[in-house]
Amino acid sequence: MAQHSSTAEGHDSHASHGSVKSYLVGFVLCIVLTAMSFGVVMTGAVTGFAAVAAIVVLCVLQLLVQLVFFLHMGTSPEQRENLSSFVFTVLIIAIIVGGSAWVLHNMNANMMPM
Repeated sequence: MAQHSSTAEGHDSHASHGSVKSYLVGFVLCIVLTAMSFGVVMTGAVTGFAAVAAIVVLCVLQLLVQLVFFLHMGTSPEQRENLSSFVFTVLIIAIIVGGSAWVLHNMNANMMPM
């Protein structure tokens, strides 16, 4: 009879998972970025377009922190397939959203006035 181990066969047991330290660093960075976004809104020190730009920048930074520290997206050889799938997905979503916005803008600009 064949011996079966308790680990799942076919899975890479040496996959790069984060350590407790990396998860804590990611968590602290996310808390700091969230607090900064909250501070931009609640203090009122930055208003208008600058506030929106600051929130968008902080949002993108938090997205990158979560991708690196929690989803382990990176440029290592083990992660290249996941990274390329993610980039392709983002590209397709950008094309769909951008194309829809473009079509709706052109429809609005070219409609006859009532």
